[in-house]
Amino acid sequence: MSLRSYRYFMPTRVECGYGIAEKTGEWVKELGIASVLIVTDKGIREANLLEGIKKSLLTENIDYEIFDEVEPNPSAETIQRGTDYLKQLKSDAVLAVGGGSSIDSAKGIAVMATNPGSILDYEGVEKIPNPPLPIIAIPTTAGTGSETTNSTVITNKKTAFKLGVLSSYLHPKLAILDPALTLHLPQEITASTGMDALTHAIESYTSKEANPVSQALAIHAIRMIGENVLKAYFVGTDIESREKMLVASMIAGVAFSQSRLGNVHAISHTLGGVFNIPHGIANAVLLPFVMKFNLRACVDSYKEIAVALGKDVRGLSAIEAADKAIEAVIEMNKAMKIPLNVKDLGVSLEVLPKLVEDAMRSGNVFVNPRLTKASDIQLIIEKAYYGDLSDY
Repeated sequence: MSLRSYRYFMPTRVECGYGIAEKTGEWVKELGIASVLIVTDKGIREANLLEGIKKSLLTENIDYEIFDEVEPNPSAETIQRGTDYLKQLKSDAVLAVGGGSSIDSAKGIAVMATNPGSILDYEGVEKIPNPPLPIIAIPTTAGTGSETTNSTVITNKKTAFKLGVLSSYLHPKLAILDPALTLHLPQEITASTGMDALTHAIESYTSKEANPVSQALAIHAIRMIGENVLKAYFVGTDIESREKMLVASMIAGVAFSQSRLGNVHAISHTLGGVFNIPHGIANAVLLPFVMKFNLRACVDSYKEIAVALGKDVRGLSAIEAADKAIEAVIEMNKAMKIPLNVKDLGVSLEVLPKLVEDAMRSGNVFVNPRLTKASDIQLIIEKAYYGDLSDY
């Protein structure tokens, strides 16, 4: 059997190191950029995480203004306000500082600065006609990997739906990974973003669209997360584990840009749209239930994931070894006090038909390793609601 043809494309320049956010101005200047709109949220601003970045921009005579209205699960309205502000300022580029919401918002604003209509018009793959303004991303959480991905996720408040916009234009020009910016994350954010990164890596590794390059990246990210997320959670100020989590998150982002994801993301996006649940925590809670659903479709892959997560599978049957991967994920969730069902996140089954319909709208369903019908999505949601991890 011949291998399926594939493409690997990741144009983002990555700079990584402790304290390097203070060199932002130098690198922005190298890109020929004279002014930027900093896109962030009020929490980042109040935590003074922008100070070194602002100083570096001023040192290089780069003008900046700040748009700090980003919210979790950013909406099309937020993108529009940011775009209006950018056009008023006539900024040359967009500089995201924050978690996935800030980076996704910056991508949306950069797109709408050069394209007509609404960001909602560009749902899907390669629908953006004109290149956006240059995007520079400085993540302050180790989770989404959005600093190297080709996608942004925006909420349509009118329909309570989180839609994906995917385009090769959305790869940032520059990603700056500075673990110093993640040192004081609250434990709950460390947990949810860390498990978000793990979900990206696991879904990428097992995706129908996975290729040898994406799988090599994904399994390495899984191993790094397994070795470092609990230390980052329990110690917090351990710079080595913080840096490794930041790098693992980025690598997982590179991987899923090539492969897409799976049913966890198909469902978590609809939970975020309807119930405004933070994306990382929705992924973390859903992951064991989707893995259980997928188990028979990717036994060998799950065995490899189990080993990468530190499980001893010697002497076990293939299916027993594969099940150890799910066991490892559950143990990590429990250790970091992540709920074991989506009911505890505020999910209600009263809107189950909408949840199923919206999840099936996601392209991630079609690359999930196990063939998935609407009835399967319904069953996964029901099992996740009741915390039922029995086989199915």
